[in-house]
Amino acid sequence: MAYAENTTVDSAKSRAEIERTLERYGATAFMYGSQSERAIVGFEMKGRNVRFVIPLPARDDPKFTEYRQGNSTYLRAENVQRDLYEKAVRQKWRALALVVKAKLEAVESGISVFEEEFLANIVLPGGRTVYENVVGSIEQAYQSGKVTALLQIEGKQS
Repeated sequence: MAYAENTTVDSAKSRAEIERTLERYGATAFMYGSQSERAIVGFEMKGRNVRFVIPLPARDDPKFTEYRQGNSTYLRAENVQRDLYEKAVRQKWRALALVVKAKLEAVESGISVFEEEFLANIVLPGGRTVYENVVGSIEQAYQSGKVTALLQIEGKQS
């Protein structure tokens, strides 16, 4: 069962909660936008730009549009399709609100530092995140058994 799978908290309320949380912990800028199958939340904090991309489900996913009864498949009513889709989107926004709050509290409590918590989502010059820049190198390192320069631990060579 996914976190907040049955939440009734509207997506707009979750976005507003994320913004308030970020402001409370010292964010100096906040933005969000959405497209058909993703939403983006960005903020600036501690001199860094951070971006989260939230994958949203496809409206025409059969789990929203169809149901099975016995060996037969039927089309759901449009209002049921919409309600199931919106439920899935609400869950994503609640999960992001939890993640952001937990990461910021870990930093505030001294459990970790900002860059450690948000490393994958920090936007580098050029507009790509750290994750987008290193994900291929990680796979390559596991396949080859060799660490590329981008992933070398300071002071160690492979």
